[in-house]
Amino acid sequence: MKILANDGISQSGITALEAAGYEVITTTVAQEQLENYINENNIVVLLVRSATKVRKDIIDNCPSLKIIGRGGVGMDNIDVEYAKEKGLHVINTPAASSHSVAELVFGHFYGLARFLHNSNRDMPLEGDANFKGLKKAYAKGTELKGKTLGVLGFGRIGQATAKVAIGAGMKVVAFDPYMEKADLELEFFDGQKVNFEIKTISKEEVLKQADFLTLHVPAQKDYVIGEKEFDLMKDGVIIANAARGGVVDEVALVKAIEKGKVARAALDVFEKEPKPEIQLLMNPALSLTPHTGAATNEAQDRIGVELADQIKSILG
Repeated sequence: MKILANDGISQSGITALEAAGYEVITTTVAQEQLENYINENNIVVLLVRSATKVRKDIIDNCPSLKIIGRGGVGMDNIDVEYAKEKGLHVINTPAASSHSVAELVFGHFYGLARFLHNSNRDMPLEGDANFKGLKKAYAKGTELKGKTLGVLGFGRIGQATAKVAIGAGMKVVAFDPYMEKADLELEFFDGQKVNFEIKTISKEEVLKQADFLTLHVPAQKDYVIGEKEFDLMKDGVIIANAARGGVVDEVALVKAIEKGKVARAALDVFEKEPKPEIQLLMNPALSLTPHTGAATNEAQDRIGVELADQIKSILG
């Protein structure tokens, strides 16, 4: 049986699938040619990440397909319910990339707290001529230890981010409409473990208490953070969105930065991906990455193996 990993798959995933007798194709087929390719090659499993879209046309017109798999968490690019109605299995890997996203968020937070995103741009340009000026400009950094991290959305990724925060000595407050509390187990070296219980509070309270704020929510119709929410926050809050483009009102974010409500912010996702607004790209208060939250070698290995295990379980 043939598996098309159209957006790629880790070698660990390929090895696991080939060992089980499947043929894995890693050719990247253009969206408009995908339907023909699946039918001509009798593809049974289509694996995608975020680039390839699996809509009704492919689901309706590719009778050989039995499984659609998403290497990652969100499945906005797949018509999931429709596929299930048509008898297809739809799988994803919700746990595989959680820690990778959490570490990226904290990479941004540490960088923003100490102006690394600016300093790394300015030192090559002015480091020799304006060393003292730059030192003065970036001398008012802040520590994360002792600060409060607000987490909106306390699923796997939100909890993984909270664990990193606790390890950094932060207090954690969280909001999730579907969860009253979560038990977090932090694993350290030599088999040592510490457990924490986090009881969720209201969204408004999280916004009011947070020194740092991170979003880990699915895509939705309305903004999770807009003008009204910014008004509730502490002055000088630092924000990260590594969830989905469109959950933060980017126009309201820029205004909040201009007013000093938001000191600095990190964006890994954008409303207009893959062409973010130029005023975001040029804003010195923003630390930016091109949707790389899950893009670590370790996460891709876990994703590949997890997809392989699920495929073998379904197809026998």
